Amino acid sequence: MRTGLLVGLLGVTAMAVALLVAEPAVAVVLAVLGGGAAGVAARLLVSALPRGTPVPPGPCEVATAALWAVITAQWAAGGLPGWWVPTACVLTWVAVPLVLVDIRHRRLPDALTLGALPLLAAALAVAAVAGGGGEVAVRAVLGAVGFFAVHAVIAWVRPGSLGGGDVKLALMVGAVLGVVGVEALLVALVGASLVTLALIAAVPRWRSGAPHGPGMLGAACALVIVGM
Repeated sequence: MRTGLLVGLLGVTAMAVALLVAEPAVAVVLAVLGGGAAGVAARLLVSALPRGTPVPPGPCEVATAALWAVITAQWAAGGLPGWWVPTACVLTWVAVPLVLVDIRHRRLPDALTLGALPLLAAALAVAAVAGGGGEVAVRAVLGAVGFFAVHAVIAWVRPGSLGGGDVKLALMVGAVLGVVGVEALLVALVGASLVTLALIAAVPRWRSGAPHGPGMLGAACALVIVGM
């Protein structure tokens, strides 16, 4: 656990330095290194969770490094405000291990779905103070409540269509997408459903029900990076 926290701190430090570098290419390289370290940290932390949720080395590190590189490139090109970068990094950092765990173990551990909420709250507070204004907090709360309510109703009306982890995940995803805009919430809802249907059609063992987390998180990450 301590090793994961230390490696994660190194990754965050590298990403912070990347945002201070004027040369875009250097910033992206630092983001790749930071994302790789953050991916190692996430994999170690997930492996330490109870009830057995290990993920193999490689995918977590590569995916996080790639996403952080894209975020940094977007920021360097002026397509992403600097105050939004911490939120995008936190969401993608948590999303990668959640997707891997959901695919491998059909679970979305509370330690990740609920444990990430304080980190996202801190990142959104930075966004509000650094440039987004008080509107960021209002949109985040409304987005979290609304997205959670929609998924809770779906789970109640159609038992078995969504797991408890999916409903809890909607809090985190809704808070972030609420800041992006109402349209982002609607697009994520439709996009996640389409991805889930595609997984059901593509994977025979999921014909009775595919994991919904990958679709929700994939749509959220894409919208957070390109939707601002």
